[in-house]
Amino acid sequence: MSDARSERSGGGSASGGGGVPPAVGAAAAEAAAELPRKAADAVQLVVDTIHDKAIRPAILATRVVVFGLLVAALATLLLVLGSIAVLRLFDVYVFGHRVWLSYVVLGGALTLAGLGAWTRRTARPSPVRPE
Repeated sequence: MSDARSERSGGGSASGGGGVPPAVGAAAAEAAAELPRKAADAVQLVVDTIHDKAIRPAILATRVVVFGLLVAALATLLLVLGSIAVLRLFDVYVFGHRVWLSYVVLGGALTLAGLGAWTRRTARPSPVRPE
């Protein structure tokens, strides 16, 4: 009965039948203790990789869209308020309450600015369709 008890507990002799040598048992215990840390490191590596490859570019694209819309809205607001201010200044101080003349001058200035921008544009290559 003592032989059966010693085999179940793993305390058999090194030369005997199925016991685990102490060096192998210590190495297995050390590997088992190391396993949670390795698993956590692997999960962290996967999470970091997904963040770097998918999440970060999505965040940057969202920031570009949001700030681009914000800048476009503010530029439109400044253009409208600037045009109103210039029109009022022309009407009150320059042309003596002749609103039509203020409209002509402001419209002409904005038309010239548009024509200047139109002449500075770059031509796009025309798509060639094979026939």
